[in-house]
This record gives sequence, structure tokens and C-alpha cells, in this order.
Amino acid sequence: MGKNSSSVKKSKGERDPRNHVVALNRRARHDYTISDTYEAGLVLTGTEVKSLREGQASLVDGFAAFDNRGELWLEQVHIPEYLNGTWTNHATRRKRKLLLHGKELIKISRQVEDPGKTIVPLRLYFKDGRAKVEIGIATGKREYDKRHTLREKQDAREAQRAMRQRNLGVS
Repeated sequence: MGKNSSSVKKSKGERDPRNHVVALNRRARHDYTISDTYEAGLVLTGTEVKSLREGQASLVDGFAAFDNRGELWLEQVHIPEYLNGTWTNHATRRKRKLLLHGKELIKISRQVEDPGKTIVPLRLYFKDGRAKVEIGIATGKREYDKRHTLREKQDAREAQRAMRQRNLGVS
């Protein structure tokens, strides 16, 4: 058995450094209705990977856009400079190329042609030691839609709480 074998047991509190979430964009699910999601690879420099492995990144202002050559680029995602980096350190908000299959790029570009659609990053994570980003095709929500979604979540939470109270009282 090699060291990459899945039979290696980890203690309860230990996380796998090859598979973990670095950053979530919770604001995207609040501000947008997500229709489709895709997993894309990222072209990163060495100091960016080291900074991500330390668990530092912010997807809040990020978005993806196509250039005139048909390539998809991730923009305005903040990956802070690596503290032990030297003159080779990266720019914190530089454009980063997304790696997708050609058919996926065509499908995404057709979906984004519709008015009101955009591409937002939802999650930045490591999968088998490689940095990946989950992107979603998003449509902006109106203010009353946001309030309605919050109200539904609150009602569901209250219903769960009532069910739990009732079940505990019956026992």
C-alpha cells in the first residue's frame, strides 16, 4: 500500500491537507440565484498555492469573465501575499486563468450571453492536492426575493426547533 492509500486512518480532529475547503462565498447564495455549477482548475503561482494552503483567501468580490480569445478568467479574488515569500510574491488581486474543458466553456459562454447572468465563484478548495474553484451561473436577486429567502429559512428553522421540542417532550 502506498502513502496515498485511502486505508490510512486519521484522528478525529485531523483534516486532510489534500482535500479541504479554503474559502466559501456565502454572500453569492444570498445575492444570486445559482442555476448551474462547474468545477474548474486554477493556474496559480507557487506563493499563491502556499498562501491558500495556509487557509487564506476571499471570494466576496470575485467574478469570472471571458476574454476576447474565449478563455475564462477569475478576477477580483483576494489571495494575500505569502508571508515568507520574497521578490517572487504574487499580486493579491491578479487575474487567474480557469481551466475547463472546451465543451464546458462553450456551454458557459452561451448561458452568460443571456442578460442578467454572470459567473461567480462559490467555493475555493483543494481536491487531491490541486486547487479548484466551484463557479456558478448566477442571476441577481431582487431585494424582496432576498427577504423571502431569509423568511423561508427562518420558518424552516422554527419548524425544526418545534419538532425537536415536541419529540423531546414525548420521550
